[in-house]
Formats: sequence, C-alpha cells, structure tokens
Amino acid sequence: MADSARADKWLWAVRFFKTRALAGEVLGNGRVKRNGHTLKRSSSIQVGDELEIPFIEGPGARDILVTGVLEKRVGAPEAQACYEDRTKEEVYEALKQWQINRREAPSGRPTKKDRRAIDQIKPAWEWDE
Repeated sequence: MADSARADKWLWAVRFFKTRALAGEVLGNGRVKRNGHTLKRSSSIQVGDELEIPFIEGPGARDILVTGVLEKRVGAPEAQACYEDRTKEEVYEALKQWQINRREAPSGRPTKKDRRAIDQIKPAWEWDE
C-alpha cells in the first residue's frame, strides 16, 4: 500500500463511486470535503483524513475516516478495510425515507418493466362473457 493516493483514484478504488470519471466529477463540483475543506481531483488522500462524501442517490453525506490507501480497485472486503464509516444512523434513515418517498409517486404511463410486473400479479385477464 502507498502512503498517499489521488482523491479520485481512492474514491473509485474503495468503491464509493462506480467509475473514476464519476468520482472526478463529484470532486470537481466541490462536493467532497476533507477536514472541512473542499478537495480537488488531484488532492492527496492519506491515512487519518476525515472525508465528507455525498450520496449520489439522494441527500446527505457519509463521514469517513481513511485507514488505508489504495490506488487500484480491489474486492469489496479489502476496500472496506481501508476506511471507517462514521456516518450517523439518522443520515442513513433520512436517505432511506427520501428514496421510499420518491419511489411511491409514479407518474405517467407504466413502463414496459411495470407492465411485466403487473402481468406477473395477474397474468391473464379473465373475461366473463
């Protein structure tokens, strides 16, 4: 393991973002903070840094303590060993509630996927003639 890594590589390697480009975009927008200051893509991540990483899928942010540095993407167990999640449970609950509320209000016509789900519930309409 190295003693430091680029912020975009580290966020991608420990699986906070699906692609390095997405990690770089979030960093470029100034949404990731280290010890209260915004990070750039090329900023160095070192052991002991405290990061605030926003959720891509909703409101809120994770509070992370860096415990290891990676530059290459590895398996999930190895990646999880490189950080300590200090996010409060209330933040995860708020995110979960936001996602539930967002999902409950479908608008417009059902999609093909929705139609197939409806067909599984009642595969054929019974006509009484």
